[in-house]
Amino acid sequence: MPAARRVERGHGHFYSRIFMAGTVLLDVRDDVATLTLNRPTALNALSVEMMQDLGAAVRELAARHDYGVVVIAGAGDHFMAGGDLKDFARHFSLSKESRQAAFRALIEQHVNPVIDTLQRLEQPVIARVRGACAGFGLSLMAGCDFAVAADNALFTTAYVGIGLPGDGGASYFLPRIVGRRRAAELLLLGDRFDAAEALRLGLLNRVAAPAALDAEVARLATRLLAGPRRTQAEIKRLLLDSHDASLQAQLQSEAEAFGRCSADADFVEGVSAFLDKRKPQFKAG
Repeated sequence: MPAARRVERGHGHFYSRIFMAGTVLLDVRDDVATLTLNRPTALNALSVEMMQDLGAAVRELAARHDYGVVVIAGAGDHFMAGGDLKDFARHFSLSKESRQAAFRALIEQHVNPVIDTLQRLEQPVIARVRGACAGFGLSLMAGCDFAVAADNALFTTAYVGIGLPGDGGASYFLPRIVGRRRAAELLLLGDRFDAAEALRLGLLNRVAAPAALDAEVARLATRLLAGPRRTQAEIKRLLLDSHDASLQAQLQSEAEAFGRCSADADFVEGVSAFLDKRKPQFKAG
């Protein structure tokens, strides 16, 4: 794997700091962290190298505090066309036992931490999707807080077609987003579907014409950047923890989060702005 490196550049009115890890780029500028899957000639298919690079980039993201929103995008015309099957086939020479251990280790050590870290980030995460979104690409998109796609994007879980059950939280996110029966259909049949269907299923928040996709993502990012940061972090945490919590435990968590946010200056600003009939100016926004 190429060594990860940082590149710092001045760009006039803003300052950009770029983290490169071979097949993944992380560019932080104007309060937005853009994580780009960077194998455009391979439709950004997930190779073993990209698994490792993605983990390094997400760890870098988790260690930083100079951004308010994350955008995950694919370089070129596609988000991610699933796993790199040519790369995976290189493991066929291993014994069954060794191959099982190797792929389990790849998922446990590189894929799982990526999804877990993105879920636990305090900042909202937006998937910007165009072209193919398959396999882990679909799991990654489902694990983001928001998903905005071009209207010509195509989706599939794809796993069953190569004899795999799924990874990246596919069996976790899909039932919670589309319901158990639809999740079973998506995973067990692996059919392709378009952006209109993905929007209807709740996998997408917005759909835009390809030429308007970046502007639509920018509008959403701008709205989030103007919001109260502590509140956004508390909402993300409450939503994540709610899956395993009882009603009583979740009510208690809400009470504690409510108390923490009420002590913040953004609470005072929000209430004051409402009473004054003006737009709130949150301190971090």
